[in-house]
Amino acid sequence: MPRTSLSLLLAVLLCAGSGLLAQTQKIGFVNSAKIFDELPEAREAAKRLEGFAKPIQDTLQTMQKQIEEKYSDYQKKESMMNDASKRTAQQEIQDIQLRAREYAQAKDRDLAAQREKIFTPVKEKILKAIERIAKTEKYSFVLDQNDNVNIVLYADPKDDLTNRVLDNLKRGK
Repeated sequence: MPRTSLSLLLAVLLCAGSGLLAQTQKIGFVNSAKIFDELPEAREAAKRLEGFAKPIQDTLQTMQKQIEEKYSDYQKKESMMNDASKRTAQQEIQDIQLRAREYAQAKDRDLAAQREKIFTPVKEKILKAIERIAKTEKYSFVLDQNDNVNIVLYADPKDDLTNRVLDNLKRGK
């Protein structure tokens, strides 16, 4: 390649590169935990999930109580039992424990599916509001900073979009 063509190519690349560097990208953040705490639909979704979880918790507590009662009863009578009776009592306790574990695992899966079903529309609504504000106010990126997730190590409070997202959601846009 001739020297003038190489110089011209380098000049074009430098100009293009400096143009890219001159562009600023606006970055904002939200506190998703605050949005979920203050958004009425999210609070309602949490109540619905709690209503689904309550009978499961009650059943697990009842099963735990049965295990504790069986074990306590076994401890009281153990010294008077023969080996066969001890094995039978121990097996009964283990069977109840196994049923409780299996029930808990099955209900954990049910609860996770229910959580997903209940909260997905709320999450989508929040994400759309964040996207609307980001596009309107020309933010290139919106990050999350809350008690559970902290991917923002420093953020200027003026770039906090949380209240704008909440206002947008509450106005129903």
